[in-house]
Amino acid sequence: MVSKKKVLVVDDEIHIVHVVAIKLRNNGYDVISADNGSDAYQLACERTPDIIVTDLQMPNMTGLELIKKLADNEDTKNIPVILLTARDYSDEKQPDSPKIAQHLTKPFSPKELLKCIQNILYEKVMAPDA
Repeated sequence: MVSKKKVLVVDDEIHIVHVVAIKLRNNGYDVISADNGSDAYQLACERTPDIIVTDLQMPNMTGLELIKKLADNEDTKNIPVILLTARDYSDEKQPDSPKIAQHLTKPFSPKELLKCIQNILYEKVMAPDA
């Protein structure tokens, strides 16, 4: 039996977590969630999700701080991350920012997020060994 892909959803706005979790579960994903970056980091280390969807602005640890901490950890550095932001975000504005697989501006549609997750996981599975 093929195991479900695991998605860690991180946002301090609980209604966003619920809507995203429903969409992902209805499409066969295993969803774990956190409402701040610190808890998300701990979950990522313990559960090793296949992909992480995180908000940019959160209490305790921002999305960018979470991504940097994940990148510094050998066990989590290769987990792709989708960054959700309520404001315009650009990698060019953050010269020392870690690699982000995709970013979506709020409000976003759960269908759009699902498509991003599928594209990233499919590319990751199909990518030739480096």
